[in-house]
Amino acid sequence: MDRQGFVTLAILGFALVIASFFVRGFGQLLLGRGIAEVLQSPIVFAGFGILVYLFVRATLDAVGVWTVEDSDG
Repeated sequence: MDRQGFVTLAILGFALVIASFFVRGFGQLLLGRGIAEVLQSPIVFAGFGILVYLFVRATLDAVGVWTVEDSDG
């Protein structure tokens, strides 16, 4: 993974977490609280999972175990 891919995944992770709040908010208005939570949960877990992976990857890069390559651009 290069730095560009790392940044892209970080943006995707944050976007998924933010989108999950919108899904829950509009879902509560349209479908009710229980269904909104069910619709929100896979989105927030996917976004949080990506962010946890990136945190571990950045920590391993800082230690020097698994480096994130520089872009050629």
